[in-house]
Amino acid sequence: MTETFIPESPTRSPPSETSGPERLSTGIPGLDDIMAGGLPARHLFLIEGDPGTGKTTLGLQFLLEGARQGERGLYVTLSETKEELVGVATSHGWSLDGIELFELIPPEEALRPEGQYTVFDPSEIELTATTRAIYETVERVKPVRVVLDSLSEMRLLARDPLRYRRQILGLKLFFMGRQATVLLIDERSGEGDLQLRSLIHGVVLLEQLAFEYGAERRRLRVTKIRGVRYRGGYHDYTIRTGGLVVFPRLVAAEHHAPFAHVSVSSGVPELDALLGGGLDQGTSTLIMGPAGCGKTVLASQYASAAARRDDKVAVYLFDERLGTFLARSNRLGMDFERHMRDGRIRVRQLDPAEISPGEFAHMVVHSTQHEGTGIVIIDSLNGYMTAMPEERLVDIRLHELLSYLAQRGVTTLLTLAQHGVFSKTAGDQPEVSYIADTLILLRFFEAAGEVRKTISVLKKRSGHHEQTIREFQITDQGVRVGEPLREFQGVLTGEPTYIGQPQPLLPADPI
Repeated sequence: MTETFIPESPTRSPPSETSGPERLSTGIPGLDDIMAGGLPARHLFLIEGDPGTGKTTLGLQFLLEGARQGERGLYVTLSETKEELVGVATSHGWSLDGIELFELIPPEEALRPEGQYTVFDPSEIELTATTRAIYETVERVKPVRVVLDSLSEMRLLARDPLRYRRQILGLKLFFMGRQATVLLIDERSGEGDLQLRSLIHGVVLLEQLAFEYGAERRRLRVTKIRGVRYRGGYHDYTIRTGGLVVFPRLVAAEHHAPFAHVSVSSGVPELDALLGGGLDQGTSTLIMGPAGCGKTVLASQYASAAARRDDKVAVYLFDERLGTFLARSNRLGMDFERHMRDGRIRVRQLDPAEISPGEFAHMVVHSTQHEGTGIVIIDSLNGYMTAMPEERLVDIRLHELLSYLAQRGVTTLLTLAQHGVFSKTAGDQPEVSYIADTLILLRFFEAAGEVRKTISVLKKRSGHHEQTIREFQITDQGVRVGEPLREFQGVLTGEPTYIGQPQPLLPADPI
């Protein structure tokens, strides 16, 4: 099954400012985190985006958060009816009680041919009437929070750019005099209205991206907030029942935590010896090899050994079904189901076509900060990269995630499937292999008419490791590692030459 995840705002270092303007929460923890606490109060902010990006939903969340804090809220709509707004709220399970909805859509009579103006320009009558109606409503309600949806209608009424700019400036002065915090919602047009942005205190841009396959991806960017050190760049978000969920871009440097540097054992002495005593805590290990060579089983061996030590493990499956993963672990005597019931292991099956990289990163952050996870397994990087259509950024995102886990003292294991079954070289590594601290290589080779497997360690940044190649075997008791294959040459090519005594290999013990 696919698990739905709604994260809390990640724990991060507090902003450097010891004092600053009063902040109003948007009702979206991730967005508040990006702006280091929320929107500066008593200013105008522009929420800009294409249709379907969630601008109306964001505006309603802003007002609902104010209602929870006892603040009056006003939603002025120039393009949607009250019934449509109530429908949006109902779809999210919200009640708009306590929020004033003011509808400024022209009545049906005004849209008939006989109701159109022929002598006066609409901007001279309709824009003035619209502005006056907004002012009167604000004076009556006296709101702390206001949403004006949308500026597109006012731009059409003004027609002239100069008249439109003056109208926005008038609105700004009016609302600032009433101590209100205002969200102005607008459709995105080209590079954006730069003159409008120059009048606004802050701008949030919402985008929706569609790819050849899978669900659309949404991202936002705070392009401007005066006097605030906000977190720049793009941040993934999604719209769910309950509103927008924003996943702030992960910055590893904000999450350092002290930890003891100890070795992480696999529970297999020969494997630990190959790695110079085991993996080091707070490091990342990439397990590479062709399909079917045992990469997932090797990672599962570490998870099983950690669970027996009462450590917490999180496993993220991008490729394999959960049922298949658990059935294999039972056959190998790892008993993941018992560890899952006891809360020592959590396994999440993820669909790479439905999850964004930002959402996945914050899933991992939540697991390490709120569930005490000490070992993270990502199976596999092939599926993780599928979740990232912008492949040119995959190494940057992965590096940031692994840096975060290292600074939290979390041991990470990643698997990566390589093309082909037998490889002529041991250096057939993808570009992401340099990111990992330890690189384990699994290979098939043929000997005496049988297909065998080997395991070797190509690098370990944190300390010594064996340079040998050992035989690797999967049995009904889990992973088994043999002695170094010193009697063979050319094992990594798949075509070894035997130069030693008879029977150097492990006795066959298939599952």
